[in-house]
Formats: sequence, structure tokens, C-alpha cells
Amino acid sequence: MTAREEERALVRQVEGHLLIAAAREQGRAAGARAADRLGWLTDTQREDLERQLEAEYLGLARMSWQRTAQRAEELRGEYEARYRVLRRRLLAVLLLLCTALTAAALLASAV
Repeated sequence: MTAREEERALVRQVEGHLLIAAAREQGRAAGARAADRLGWLTDTQREDLERQLEAEYLGLARMSWQRTAQRAEELRGEYEARYRVLRRRLLAVLLLLCTALTAAALLASAV
């Protein structure tokens, strides 16, 4: 694995941890809001509701993160492929230009 790939993997890992932490917090907050609206819940029921909503938020966050990471990799591959094509074209033009200049210089010196 190259240094660039390792860096990308580390960034994805950190982003994933941040996303999961945010999802957990959102799930707990949503559970607490729902439990407050249902004021008749016991503490055990309230904790169960908070855990269930936290798990739902985590599941959604993971699915979203996996799809986002997959799409980012697809886009990165597309742009890298485009860059390679453009680079080859530029090199071909530069080579043609250098050849033409060299030929012109040789013709000028021969005359």
C-alpha cells in the first residue's frame, strides 16, 4: 500500500469514527426527546427506547457512510483516469512539438 493509499484509509477511518459518534449522539438525543414526549415511560423503557433509536441511527449512519465512501472511490477513480488520459495527450502534443522544432532547426542549419 502506498503512502497516499494509507493516508486515504486513515482519513476514511477517522471520518467513519466521527460519523458514528455523531450518529450515536443523535440517536440518544432522539430517544431522549421521544421518551420526554412519552412521559409515562419507566426508566427501563426509556433506556430501551434510547438504545433502540441509537442502534437505528448507527445503522443508517453506517449504510450512508459506506455508500458515500464507495461513491468517493468511484469518483476518485474516474478523475484519476481522466487525468491519465489528459496527461498522455499533453505529452503527445509536447513530443510532437519538440519533434517539429528539432526538424525545423535541422532544416535551418542545413540551408
